[in-house]
Amino acid sequence: MPLDDVKDSNGNILKDGDSVHVIKDLKVKGAGETLKRGTLIKNIRLTGNPGEIEGRTATIKGLVLKTEFLKKA
Repeated sequence: MPLDDVKDSNGNILKDGDSVHVIKDLKVKGAGETLKRGTLIKNIRLTGNPGEIEGRTATIKGLVLKTEFLKKA
């Protein structure tokens, strides 16, 4: 199953294992925490949806983030 190209907010193609920065403060539902602008998310995984990636931070595991709020590190 070929995946569509997954692109960040600047149009850069993302791949499994890339690192990304958050470009906007994001409230995380269920965690009671906010991801601040500039937070680095390492070792991302692509989902079947070209508009989303999976990742983790030091405090939150199993994040699913929209690529429109990310830029490649």
